[in-house]
Amino acid sequence: MTNIKNSLFIVLFLCSCFSAIANEECQSCHQQQTLDWKQSDHANSMALANKDTVLGDFNNITATHFSQKAVFYKEKEAFLIDLTEQGTKKTYTVSYVFGFDPLQQYLIEVEKGKYQVFPFAWDSRAKSLGGQRWYANYANEDVKPNDRLHWLQPLQNWNGMCADCHSDNLKRNFNSEKESFDTHFSNINVGCKSCHSEITDEHKTKKVTKSAQTSPTNMSQWKIIGDDTIATWQGEPRDNSFMQGCYACHSLRSPLTDGFDNSQAFLDQFSPSFLEPNLYHADGQIKEEVYVFGSFAQSKMYKAGVNCIDCHDKHTMKVKTKTNGLCLQCHSASEYNKPEHHRHKEQSTGAQCVSCHMPTNRYMGVDDRRDHSFKIPRPDISIKYDTPNACVQCHDGQTNEWAASTLEKWHGKAPALSASEHSMLELRSLKAISQNAHMSLINDFSLNEIDRASAIAYLGNSGAELNDATVKSWVNSPLPLIRLAIAKVGYLLPEAERLKSYKQLLTDKLKSVRVAAAQNLSQTTAQLSGLNQSIIELAHANTVNTWRGEGNINQSLLALNKQDINGAIKSLQKGISVDPYFDASYVNLADIYYRLGQTAKMQSTLNSGLKAVPTSASLQYANGMALIRSGNKPAAVDSFKRAMTLESSNVQYAYLYFLALDSIGSTAQAVSELKLKIGAYNNAPQLKNLGMSFAQKLKNPEDYHFFARLK
Repeated sequence: MTNIKNSLFIVLFLCSCFSAIANEECQSCHQQQTLDWKQSDHANSMALANKDTVLGDFNNITATHFSQKAVFYKEKEAFLIDLTEQGTKKTYTVSYVFGFDPLQQYLIEVEKGKYQVFPFAWDSRAKSLGGQRWYANYANEDVKPNDRLHWLQPLQNWNGMCADCHSDNLKRNFNSEKESFDTHFSNINVGCKSCHSEITDEHKTKKVTKSAQTSPTNMSQWKIIGDDTIATWQGEPRDNSFMQGCYACHSLRSPLTDGFDNSQAFLDQFSPSFLEPNLYHADGQIKEEVYVFGSFAQSKMYKAGVNCIDCHDKHTMKVKTKTNGLCLQCHSASEYNKPEHHRHKEQSTGAQCVSCHMPTNRYMGVDDRRDHSFKIPRPDISIKYDTPNACVQCHDGQTNEWAASTLEKWHGKAPALSASEHSMLELRSLKAISQNAHMSLINDFSLNEIDRASAIAYLGNSGAELNDATVKSWVNSPLPLIRLAIAKVGYLLPEAERLKSYKQLLTDKLKSVRVAAAQNLSQTTAQLSGLNQSIIELAHANTVNTWRGEGNINQSLLALNKQDINGAIKSLQKGISVDPYFDASYVNLADIYYRLGQTAKMQSTLNSGLKAVPTSASLQYANGMALIRSGNKPAAVDSFKRAMTLESSNVQYAYLYFLALDSIGSTAQAVSELKLKIGAYNNAPQLKNLGMSFAQKLKNPEDYHFFARLK
């Protein structure tokens, strides 16, 4: 054991030395930049675990959380943790520290080259703020070994989930066949090469002048003209392309390459998430951990040309000032920095611009992050769409109605929403809107790019069938997110329509667009320009992500499109092996066996899935469908009911449950329960029609009129 530990220490020490060398060539000339960088979170993103870097208390401290018990202690130079789970104690050695403020996490090598994030983190905030303590990463959950969120599962894996954004020039190097990592980086933390391209020999020999160190921002070109109250850019058109390097890490995205190169376009290396309802609130404010890009891209700041380092120092990455002076760089103090505007006591927290326009959400237990969409508080929208707003976030115990009334007294009635804004809120609240309204929203050029692109992505939920005339302008849009969105939902086009203008996305200048289009065209037998190359790029993107279930699912879908059934089965089996609690792998594999007529394998796969993930709504639903086909309708009713209970917002699960009740002669029970539950599904038309049909069957006019009156 000692030899293993010593070997590990030597490897890590060498990595650390190489890390220093990797940055040294920059630091020798750029000394001030280096000093600034050392103050940044980037410089402290990852480090070897030693007495200088470990912040947590390892003085025989015990932390407990539901069924887990951890004891943190030191032995000579090593930082050790005894973790007891399910009655079994194991000892782990901390290899790396991860981050430092407001929390620090710890990486454990569980297999050669494979590192997992330990389930307890150190709260590094001051004791007066509640810090200086160990806490569980999932405060309200007892995450057991058979949970996908368990610390030994892929979603807590450093190599795949975290590594590329915490170290320079990182390559995961996952071997799908061996299910192993051989991850390498050139610098242990986020140093020069994460943001700057490779240094050329020519640059090394040049004398560094003041002009060579000029920032890509120049705040002097933001000027308030005449009676304006907000500055506009008065210089040459800005080149904010450097922000694509920021987006590589500060976005929720799927990688298309193994590691990234800051000199390449963001959308050549990643496919970002749109404004999905599970990630963002209906008005676009952040809900889950989305890392800024999707939030900032909605903002008026972004549209005006503001960039990251207008507000953040380019090397410390800290905001230039924590006062209103940050915003007053562009916003007139005489208009905005006065009580008549902010309506709070001067110098108070409420008088700070960010308190109202950049409210925080807490992630990872202690990490408060600001919304970067810079929205004006709209409690009137909160009343209708249950969105958050800064007013009631600060004023505990007050209501949205109070906030709306107060703002109206101060600033007058809130501006009416445009038809597109109303449609967007309805859409993101998962409410049905007409196809005309949906198309008008997508084609409203007054809206920003990400809102329109997200509306295209929502077409996937509507089941709408598109045609070439509808999508042609999107395919040819100069806006990359518009092209990416239509590329992703190309399956809504009948195959013949896909072979019209849509096919040109296969040769789009951006890889994310080409890859998405290839997924929807990979089954065609037509000879299309760029198809083979795009499929190769798609297969590579899938392979990069086969360390988790999603990558294997995508690889199986590609295999199916190419009529490679065995390849699809192999990919799904591999997905189950590396990510055994990812339910979609079982569902898709069972479906393949069903289509092959191999019902025994289908049921065996579903049984395995239900044993691994008994709380999966999709598995319960799939099992209900299998039971229906086999003629066991009473058992199917139970499965559909479990699915409906587990995912109460899914209309299809509810529909099949009530239909199954009817099939076993329990139509009256179906009507009774449907009357109670249909409101929770926003009176979905398919449930309304089902209720009317059942009422007719029972010859009950009262129940028929109940459903008929619903809107």
